[in-house]
Amino acid sequence: MKTRNMLVVVGVGVALTISGCSASSESGTGSADQRAPAAAAEAPAQGATGAAAYDANAQPGGAPPGGAPAAPQRIDTRSIIYTGDITVRVEKVDQAATQATTVAETAGGFVGSDKRTINDDRSEVHLQLRVPAEKFTSTLDALAKLGTEEARSTSTEDVTEAIVDVDARIESQKASVTRTRALLAQARNLGEIVSIEAELAKREAELASLEARKRRLADLTSLSTLTVHLLGPDAEAPTTPAPKDPSFLDGLEAGWHAFLGAMNVLLVVLGYLLPFAVVLGLPIFVLVWFARRRRPQLATPQGAPPAVNVPAAPPVTPRG
Repeated sequence: MKTRNMLVVVGVGVALTISGCSASSESGTGSADQRAPAAAAEAPAQGATGAAAYDANAQPGGAPPGGAPAAPQRIDTRSIIYTGDITVRVEKVDQAATQATTVAETAGGFVGSDKRTINDDRSEVHLQLRVPAEKFTSTLDALAKLGTEEARSTSTEDVTEAIVDVDARIESQKASVTRTRALLAQARNLGEIVSIEAELAKREAELASLEARKRRLADLTSLSTLTVHLLGPDAEAPTTPAPKDPSFLDGLEAGWHAFLGAMNVLLVVLGYLLPFAVVLGLPIFVLVWFARRRRPQLATPQGAPPAVNVPAAPPVTPRG
C-alpha cells in the first residue's frame, strides 16, 4: 500500500514537471514572437536614424565623415590672351583695309592702329585690330578671305593664375589701406600724422598699381589682338631674320662700334668743355703772363766787376 502511494506521488510529480516545461516553452515562444515585430519595426527606425545622421554629417562633396578631404576647387573658366598675325596679298590695298576695318567692327571690335605706305603696286597697310576673344578665329578666317593668305601665326597665354593672384593682392591691399586709415584717425601728434600719411600714400599707390594691372589683364583677355599686313601685288612681305650664332667678326664689329661710341662721347665732352676753356682759360693766361712781366728783377750794375770771394786770413797768434 505504501509502495502504491509512493508511485502515485512520483507519477503526479512527473506529470506536473512535464506540464511546467511545456508551459515555459510556450511562453518563451510567445514572447519571442511578440519581440520579432518590435525588432522588425525598430530596425528601419535605426536605419533611418543612421541615414539621417550620415546626411547631417556629410560633407559638401558627398564624402563620408572622416573620409578623404574634398578635392581643391577647380577653375572652370580660364582667362586666355589670344594674339594673331596674318599677312594677306591683295589687289587694292586701300579697299582691303576698309574691308578689314568693317570685319573688325562687325565682330564688335575696333582698329587700334593704322599704318599705311602708298606706292602703287608696292603699297602696304599694317592694321592692329582688337576683337572679342570669342570672335578671334572667325575674324582671322574672314581676314584671310580678303586676298591671298601668305602667312599666319597665333599664340595664346593663360593668365588665369595671374588674375587670381592680382585679385587676392588687391583684397589684401584694400584691407591694409583700411587699417592704415584707422591708425591715421587715431594719430595724436604731427609726427605720427606725417608718418602714417606717408605710409598710407605708399599703400594707396600700390593698390592703384594692382588695379591698373587687373584692368590691363581684363582688357587683354576680353579683346584679342590681331595684326594684319595687307600687301600690294609687288610689295615685299615682312620677314623676321633667323637668329644666328655670334662669330669673331661679329665680336670685332661690336667692339669697333663700342670704340667709336666711346670716342664720340669723349668728343662730346671736349666740345662741351671747350667754350669754358676759351672764355675762362684765356683771360687767366693773359693775367698770369702780365703778372710775370711786371715782377721786379735783380740786375747787376753795368761796368761793375764781378764779386770775388776772398778767403779770410787765419788769426795771428802772438809769440810769447
